[in-house]
Amino acid sequence: MTNQINYEIDSGSLSSNSNRFGFYSAIATAVITIVTFGFAMIAIPISGANCPGNCVEYPRDFLWMPLAIVLVLAYVTLMVSIHSYAPGEKKIFSQVGLSFALIASTILAGDYFIQFSAVPMSLINSETEGLAMLIQYNPHGVFLALEELGYLVMSLSFLFVVPVFSNRNRIESAVRWIFIIAFILAIVSLAAISIAYGLERQDRFEVVVLSINWLVLIINGILLGIVFRKQKKEN
Repeated sequence: MTNQINYEIDSGSLSSNSNRFGFYSAIATAVITIVTFGFAMIAIPISGANCPGNCVEYPRDFLWMPLAIVLVLAYVTLMVSIHSYAPGEKKIFSQVGLSFALIASTILAGDYFIQFSAVPMSLINSETEGLAMLIQYNPHGVFLALEELGYLVMSLSFLFVVPVFSNRNRIESAVRWIFIIAFILAIVSLAAISIAYGLERQDRFEVVVLSINWLVLIINGILLGIVFRKQKKEN
């Protein structure tokens, strides 16, 4: 009997800690994404389909990338919190979602770190041989391709955690639908842009899928913060 009581106390404490961690990770993800979005908006590209002319000069357009690295790491902690929150019978879905989150974050964090750390110094030292394929200014380069892949995998991670959230209340229902709509919009936009421009899509899809996913992290970050906070109070 004593062991059972101790087990229940330990389980309750663990659940409370998980929900507390989930609350802070959700809010942190939303806040970091908002800040990163702000920096990215002022970093107007000097090439590609979205450059309006007389664009921002180097190195101002590299400043958002360290923040983006923190953003994708915060996104991973949020997905860990969702996996912990998931009921036992639905953890298989959250585990797959978390696995895709780890893949997406590895791709994106590596892409941003290389761009921020290696490319600027190469430009400053005029070490430009082979740099064309890596630099973000190349609308057909490796940087944009990895971003597209990373955010597509992130969209897939959103889809797999959908079953975790039942329709118990309006907030969880909203979280479900935002994740579903984000995945659909990512796939539809990829198809539409590819049909319209083929492989000459430049940075069009990258801008769209990045914006979709960042908006999801902001909105669902706030909503999940509410979910975790409410769950913590109930425990």
